[in-house]
Amino acid sequence: MKSKLKKIVLKILKILYKLTYRLIKTDDDTVVFIAFHGRGYLDNPRYLYEAMQKDITFKNKKMIWMVKRKYQSKVKIPGAKVIGYNSPSYFYYMAKAKYWIINCKMPGYLLKKADQVYLQTWHGTPLKRLAHDIVECENQTFYRSEMNREDMLKSYDVDVAKYTYMIAPNDFCYKIFQHAFKIDEKRLIKTGYPRNDYLINNANNANYINALKEKYQLPLDKKIILYAPTWRDNKYNDQGYEFSIELNSKLWEEMLKDEYFVLFKPHYLITKHNLKMNDFLRVCDATMDINDLYLISDLLITDYSSVFFDYANLKRPIYFYMFDIESYAKELRGFYLDIYKDLPGDIYTEEITLLNAIKTNNYDYDRLNKFNDYFNTYEDGKASERILNILRKE
Repeated sequence: MKSKLKKIVLKILKILYKLTYRLIKTDDDTVVFIAFHGRGYLDNPRYLYEAMQKDITFKNKKMIWMVKRKYQSKVKIPGAKVIGYNSPSYFYYMAKAKYWIINCKMPGYLLKKADQVYLQTWHGTPLKRLAHDIVECENQTFYRSEMNREDMLKSYDVDVAKYTYMIAPNDFCYKIFQHAFKIDEKRLIKTGYPRNDYLINNANNANYINALKEKYQLPLDKKIILYAPTWRDNKYNDQGYEFSIELNSKLWEEMLKDEYFVLFKPHYLITKHNLKMNDFLRVCDATMDINDLYLISDLLITDYSSVFFDYANLKRPIYFYMFDIESYAKELRGFYLDIYKDLPGDIYTEEITLLNAIKTNNYDYDRLNKFNDYFNTYEDGKASERILNILRKE
């Protein structure tokens, strides 16, 4: 009953917003931020916000963060007003703010006036195909809503039409985004990612990294493995997406415990997984900012997630554990890269070979350096500065 009432209220708010948004005068001194549909103080919007707080042009503007109510207790944002995502105030400020800083595809009901600036930061360099580039399959549906291909593509097109600018973190994305999102190159800005400024500027700060380990109560005498897999489009329930892995925790512990400690970071869309915590493995909150985890980890294990593009900036080993590679590659989206040639690390489909490679420090750094030379040439710790220079002109 409560859920039905919330849907009715939201529907009424959308109607009122559509009727009145043009009547609300745009305020040049108001900026709104949205990360992952209100899941917290995260990703590129967070680091761009922090750069704005230090910049004389922006620091005195009214900063509004849209955060879902269930996440607000975890959020502390000095200098900002936190508003409930999809609340009445949310619709008011979306109509009022001069600047929108957003990292995800927004719903079609969001309406933009001509004098508003929509900066789409996106949230990663894609390995998996996006939007118009997704390989078409018979009777294909998308997301938990199971929308058809036509509606899925329309949802992208409607949002992209509103972008004033979209960030391209590298030349690869500059090319891909033009056909994946059907966006003209004039609105793509080659800047790098604000979130990677944090990595570049702190990568070699041992004191800062140790302080983070103490903050998260991690052992200082062990190397940290970050295991960060992505979500599966076709594995979900009523609450969200599921992640299931046949992981032999005893084998991992037996082979790695003396030297390593494992952090498992689920993708933010994953609401259910089958990994359990113990003295050797900790499960992190799916909604926490992953950048701290990058810095405190000594190596990354991932699968089809785009996390490795960012992590490569740290010049630390990356291992790809793709236990379901056959079904994933054939049944889901398809890849932009040749995963056997272009990734900055080897692919493993069996636990034992993966664990042996880690245990023996089997990793090709030349391959990683070659990868960075192509995908991370813009990442110099000054991406936020370049973006603010562009926004100042609006």
